[in-house]
Amino acid sequence: MQINLPHILAEVQEAFDRYEQALVSNDVEVLDALFWNSPHTLRYGVTENLYGYEAIQAFRAARPAQGLARTCMHTVLTTYGEDFATANTEFQRAGVARSGRQSQTWIRTPEGWRVVAAHVSLLA
Repeated sequence: MQINLPHILAEVQEAFDRYEQALVSNDVEVLDALFWNSPHTLRYGVTENLYGYEAIQAFRAARPAQGLARTCMHTVLTTYGEDFATANTEFQRAGVARSGRQSQTWIRTPEGWRVVAAHVSLLA
């Protein structure tokens, strides 16, 4: 298996950057598009466990649109072959003492790169 093929890494970086921009600007349409539309998709958040695309979509539609700006640090993207990748980052929100971390598993689908599993947590 080839790790971090430059052209695949560039594709995943583009998808990750698109996700991050949509997250901080609360572009729910793009966020929804970047998650795999499947009952197998999951997202563990700071206060919620979401199973299936529909649960994730409902969460996004209901969440507040304020206080979303953040700075990512120590982001690590790793691709495995041409169709599978992981993205891990730490983040800090302005005025918030606790830092967070986010993990995503991405797969290439016929529609493009999609998140199939995500986890967000805050550190003490």
